[in-house]
Amino acid sequence: MHAIAVVMEEPRRLKLASLVLDAPGPADVVVETLWSGVSAGTEKLLYTGRMPTFPGMGYPLVPGYETIGRVVNAGPDSGLSVGANVFVPGAHCFGAVSVVHGGSASLLVVPGARAARVDASLGERGVLLALAATALHAVNIADCAGEALVVGHGALGRLIARILVSRGVAPTVWETNPLRATGAQGYGVLAPGADARRDYKHIIDVSGDSKALDSLIQRLAPRGRVTLAGFYETVGFAFPPAFMREAEFRIAAQWAPGDLGETIRLVETGVLSLDGLITHRFAAREAAEAYPVAFEDPACVKMVLDWSAL
Repeated sequence: MHAIAVVMEEPRRLKLASLVLDAPGPADVVVETLWSGVSAGTEKLLYTGRMPTFPGMGYPLVPGYETIGRVVNAGPDSGLSVGANVFVPGAHCFGAVSVVHGGSASLLVVPGARAARVDASLGERGVLLALAATALHAVNIADCAGEALVVGHGALGRLIARILVSRGVAPTVWETNPLRATGAQGYGVLAPGADARRDYKHIIDVSGDSKALDSLIQRLAPRGRVTLAGFYETVGFAFPPAFMREAEFRIAAQWAPGDLGETIRLVETGVLSLDGLITHRFAAREAAEAYPVAFEDPACVKMVLDWSAL
């Protein structure tokens, strides 16, 4: 079998290519992709060449870990059936081509255990499940009570704020770009300079700005906590202000086992809404044009590729 895949040949060079798929085994499913999301965090680092190297990484590579598709072939030990609507958080099925994370292709071969069944009514919004699971993980790590400051009103910041609201925590969100200040649901969005508070007990930063920590520490109450939920190349801070406050720091990585299932439950029961987060849509054949928009257009909160017309 062959699949049409997004291939990053090198930083800032991207194309569609036909790749040979690994043969599925008895525990695998073949998934026909309907939609895939473009991550403005991880994939941007890959696209710009700023991603720190790790085992298995290299160009050319197939990116993507936010795929909604339909099972078109199911092995007897896969636990799924043909026709099932699933979310796939990446795949490793393109032979010698690096898969970081391998989800942006017309067909995927994945273990059935890796494909999560989701309600077909989610449609394209289902690509947000990985990001929502990351938001849930960050909220769990932060362990906020009462109120919190969320720094950044992109897709991840909005999901974190929505989850906090669902838990009875009152978030304030900072956003420096007026284009991203709209779309709040049950919370307020301010420019940092418009917020005079310096007594936040909980701050969740998703900005990815490694230079922001000093200013955030200045906004903490004594023994306040900063949770870093973005991705930072380096992090540093002046020690005396943190010392005077006895500040606490936590780091939230990507979602952990169990977070995805809980996120699907929250979405399908109506506790967490994924509405209003997808702002840009391109046909998959236009991927080379879509990726720069996803990373460089401040009005783009979330980019989705539509594979139906490939």
